[in-house]
Amino acid sequence: MRLRNTETNTVQPLERRPQPVGLYVCGITPYDTTHLGHAFTYVVFDVLVRVLRAAGQPVRYVQNVTDVDDDIIRRARELGTTWDHLAEKETALYVEDMAALNVRAPDVFPRASQTIPKILELIVRLEAQGHAYQRDGNVYFRVGSVADYGRLSRLSREEMITLSAQRGADPNDPRKQDPLDFVLWQASAPDEPRWESPWGMGRPGWHIECSAMALEYLGPQVDVHGGGADLIYPHHESEIAQSESVTGIRPFARLWVHVGMLRYHGDKMSKSLRNLVLIRDLLRRYDADSIRVLLLRHHYREPWEYTEDQLDDAAAWTKRLRAAASRSHSGSRDGVQAVQAALEDDLDSPRALSVLEDALVSGDGTWRAAADLLGLRLGAPEGEGIEMKKALGWRAPFS
Repeated sequence: MRLRNTETNTVQPLERRPQPVGLYVCGITPYDTTHLGHAFTYVVFDVLVRVLRAAGQPVRYVQNVTDVDDDIIRRARELGTTWDHLAEKETALYVEDMAALNVRAPDVFPRASQTIPKILELIVRLEAQGHAYQRDGNVYFRVGSVADYGRLSRLSREEMITLSAQRGADPNDPRKQDPLDFVLWQASAPDEPRWESPWGMGRPGWHIECSAMALEYLGPQVDVHGGGADLIYPHHESEIAQSESVTGIRPFARLWVHVGMLRYHGDKMSKSLRNLVLIRDLLRRYDADSIRVLLLRHHYREPWEYTEDQLDDAAAWTKRLRAAASRSHSGSRDGVQAVQAALEDDLDSPRALSVLEDALVSGDGTWRAAADLLGLRLGAPEGEGIEMKKALGWRAPFS
């Protein structure tokens, strides 16, 4: 398996080994899920895990739920509900959508609110090391204590300040020693999620949540860390700084794998812009295979714009593929090996789909194993509801 590492901007090998590959993927912030952009990211990593395991490589896959977040608090107030009720409801919907798309469950599916003791432990250690400081019940990471902050994003200081303001931070916070310093812990109002801490009642910042969950479930170094390309800065940049500072181990992630942004009507598909194409709406008109084919026709690093005609074309192509699958019978291994080879080449899913089509047209009877690498059923029997979720490893959220 070879993957492009964002940090080095080169395609690097992920060597096979007896022990599990540790994979951490930044998961949903559950206040309005699941849109097509979410599906693109999690289908991509679903394929990665399928290919690694098919090759005999064990994987420990951790995907978090960011259930403590300012956006959840704001959305809960708008809806007249509580943050935890909203998070539980939206996470349950996400699980339903992922199961419907034949996405296998991660091995560990933690939520930030379950990881508060680990978060507090890390912040206390960072403060003792001189990497963090406290002001008025808030604790900030001191970016100046890290010599190479910015090495992942390769942005200038000015670009980082501008982008951090666009993505939820406040460079003008007067309590900060540096506009780039970021929140590790913040004081909470009585109606906000809050826990006791050495600095008063409060809640964690966004970046420290993921560091805590990665370190808790995968140890001090992650083999592959993934997520959407919009997380490179400030989220993943800040994860590197605080994780390496607290553990002393570099690099925090051996490979950083980022999925391109999905646009709709000219803008990035996002909850904040309200230009969402929801999976549950698409599933009323299209089958799961067609939606996966639409997504996998695009290389995972490729930013692209969604239009409905693309999905219509993917559905027509999938229908032809399914018809060919019903006629295939011979036992050659060429098809599955060629699909595997394409996916091991930096997850080249467009080429893998083309190879799968060729195998089916030629009557290759191994099409089912080849299709399974891409998560396509192509007419294979499937369960419904709870049975399907159980088969894919999904359990009730927060159980």
